[in-house]
Amino acid sequence: QVQLVESGGGLVQTGDSLRLSCAASGRTFSTYKLGWFRQAPGKEREFVAAITWGGGITWYADFVEGRFTISRDNARNRVYLQMNSLKPEDTAVYYCAAAMGRSEYVYWGQGTQVTVSS
Repeated sequence: QVQLVESGGGLVQTGDSLRLSCAASGRTFSTYKLGWFRQAPGKEREFVAAITWGGGITWYADFVEGRFTISRDNARNRVYLQMNSLKPEDTAVYYCAAAMGRSEYVYWGQGTQVTVSS
């Protein structure tokens, strides 16, 4: 199985930055994609960003608008989400997830809370 553990969340003010980290273990990830999702109370979980483990190809949700950057460190089996210019609407639990190739995401972490105050 794939195990994912998120960290780096916290309480920040509007305009601040955070870097979320996801530690992955359990398998070889060369053919996987790693994604970040978020879920606010009362809302559906939504896609934020993704990256292929092998090639570093990235995708972003439209609402990111250049503020977030996803990256990975293959040697340390970690994926990151650098979040800049944070807004209160970014407040959510952020989850790391993994999928094989073009398949759906089936491995999920526990989540890390990001709270942006106004």
